[in-house]
Order: sequence, then C-alpha cells, then structure tokens
Amino acid sequence: MTHHPPHAIEVHHLKKRYGAYTAVRDISFTVAVGEVFCLLGPNGAGKTTTTEILEGYRDRTAGDVHVLGFDPARGERRMRERMGIVLQECGVQDDLTVAEVFEMYGRYYPRRLSATDVIRLVELDAKTTDRVRSLSGGQRRRLDVGLALIGDPDVIFLDEPTTGFDPSARRHSWSTFRTLCDLGKTVLLTTHFMDEAEALADRIAVVAAGEIVAEGTPATLGGRDRATARITATLPAHLEPSALPEFASAQVALHGSELEIRSSDLPGVLHRLTSWAINAGISLDDLDVHRPSLEDIYLELTSEITDPRVQIPAMSAHAPHHGKSTSK
Repeated sequence: MTHHPPHAIEVHHLKKRYGAYTAVRDISFTVAVGEVFCLLGPNGAGKTTTTEILEGYRDRTAGDVHVLGFDPARGERRMRERMGIVLQECGVQDDLTVAEVFEMYGRYYPRRLSATDVIRLVELDAKTTDRVRSLSGGQRRRLDVGLALIGDPDVIFLDEPTTGFDPSARRHSWSTFRTLCDLGKTVLLTTHFMDEAEALADRIAVVAAGEIVAEGTPATLGGRDRATARITATLPAHLEPSALPEFASAQVALHGSELEIRSSDLPGVLHRLTSWAINAGISLDDLDVHRPSLEDIYLELTSEITDPRVQIPAMSAHAPHHGKSTSK
C-alpha cells in the first residue's frame, strides 16, 4: 500500500551553517497537500537556502526535513520524479522549438503530462513552433513553469519566480502560477514581493535573519486582522465634537471638519458611526477605512531585525529538466 504523508512538506528545527556563519538558524513549518505556502522575506534572509535543502541540493546542518515522506538529503529518484522546480534563473536549449523542448524533457519522467496539454496550460499555444531564443522574458518564464509541470509533479518549488520582471509581466505571470493551484499541486513559493505573496499564497511565513518571525494567512499574518484600523471622513463644517456619538475603546479626533477614528473593533465602530450619521441626517463625505497592509505588517515584523549577510556558496547546476540552472 502506498504511504501518503499527512503533509507534503515537513520542516522541523532546520539549521544551516557555513563555518561560523549561520544562514538558517531554526526554521520549522509544514505544508499541507494542495496548499500554496510562501516564504516571504528580504534578500539574504535564508529563503533560498531553505528551499535548496528541501530540493535536495544543499545539505542541512541540523533538523528534520521531509518532502512527500522522503528525506531530500538522500536524493532518491522516487522523490525527484515527483518534484518540479522553477529556479530564479533557468536555461534550456535556445535552438529548439517550444514543442521540441517539452517533448524532450518529458521523456525524463515515467509519469508525465502531454506536451500539448502543458503548452496549453502555460498559454504558449501560439509559440509552439517558435525557437526558444525568440521568446520574451515572460514567455520564457511560462516555459520554465511548463518544464516544472511536464513530469506531473506533486510538489512544485517556485524560487523568486518573477525576479527582474516589470510590474506588468509579474502580474501576468501570476495567472500561470495560479494554474498550478487549480491543478491541486502543492506549491512552495519564495519571494520578497508583498503583492505576489498576497495574490498567490494560502499561508505565509515571514523569514528574517534565518528565522521565521511570523506565520499565517495573508489576512491574519502578524495579527493583521486584529490590528487597529483607521476610519476617516469629512463632516459638515462647524460640527461640534460634543455632537459625535461615543465610541467604546476607540480614539476619536476631530480636526476642523476632518474626523479620524482609530479602533480594533472596525465593524462595531462603523455601525455606530453610520447609524449616527443616518439618524442625524449628516453626510459622511470621503468616508474611508484604512487597515494595515501586508507590507505594513511585514515592515513592522522585520524593521528591527538586522543581520549582515555573507556570500552563500552558489548551488551547482542541477535539475535535468531545466538544463543549465543557477540560483542566487
């Protein structure tokens, strides 16, 4: 009977040292089957080192790590056949056509998707007979994703997949990555882009100086859902502060006609404010609600953490389905 682990990825007290320097201090997390889990953090935080250990391309110093029930350090073929990898920078044979590349790399896998299906999934239908060298940056990225998919993997690693993209190309690439979610694949994403993490991830772990400093959904990370909200509105001129309703556990300020309320009870305060305005026949012009953004929470979590980084040894070329590959 085939063994199915309770989680696709399990990491417990992972550490990685290079001599006296500790790149990964103590990281633990699990990723459920079919989940998109994001390691979010600044460059040099330890995200890529952690990912490369999970992929089996770096040895760990300490801790327990399992991917699909396998120890990546053992480099078992059965594990690699069920993994797909999209590195920061990938390279394939430029003189082949898109169709030829998928057909060739598909032969490496005992279980594979058809080249035609993968080309359709990554929206390269119009480029089937084009040489790889003629593809744009965004099209090359879709090719990379397709190559990670061709072996019908259960787990896919996306390491800083949109580094170097302009904002338009980044957002367009997200539709390709969402294809992986729609297929029910387990995805481990590393990024330092807040909007990318928020758009793609089911859960996020913020990594700083080799440690996880917060973990949660995009909406709840770092207590974001419970953080103080700011409500602003423009009231009629000459309205006296005494005319305002009372708000429990809220900070209220009236500067001329500009009202500002700060409270963690957003639904209650909004209900009290709008009910008062309706009953009093008062207009709430420019009513706006400001909740802390994911970036606000991220900066709060990482602002006091400093860790001078050193150059981490470059990972050697690997992953046959990507040809020449490098990772930063």
